[in-house]
Amino acid sequence: MRWKEIGDNRCSVARTLSVIGDPWTLLILRDVFLGIRRFDDFQSRLDVTRHLLADRLKKLVKAGILRREPYQERPVRYEYRLTEKGHDLYPVLIALIRWGDRWMAGADGPPLEIVHRPCGHVMMPELVCPHCQEPVVARDAEAHPRPAGQKPARTNSIENG
Repeated sequence: MRWKEIGDNRCSVARTLSVIGDPWTLLILRDVFLGIRRFDDFQSRLDVTRHLLADRLKKLVKAGILRREPYQERPVRYEYRLTEKGHDLYPVLIALIRWGDRWMAGADGPPLEIVHRPCGHVMMPELVCPHCQEPVVARDAEAHPRPAGQKPARTNSIENG
């Protein structure tokens, strides 16, 4: 299978990677979650070519992860904001941060602290079961293939739990 065809795969990981699976895209998303919104700010932080940055931003807009909003009229300039679909990628970035902090941080430790605004405490979000609220780790979860087109027998999402 070619990389261009990976989004056609019947696998949620492959489909997701077809949109966010390159390093520059993930770094752009990191910066958006850190509050960066403007093209020139992305470029200076990432030290990436204008062409590559424009390509990745265009792809994220086309995928419905970011939306462009004008912030200046003459000349027209846009900033990039997360859509609901984009906000749903937050746990993905947190999982990468969590892994990086544990395995790649080095002697100086993690470069960021994540503060939970409502309570003001430094924390690292966890993946938890929406039913029992216990942390979920790979050893405690199993995946079962589901035939294409068949609706799930039971739901384990928070919205429907």
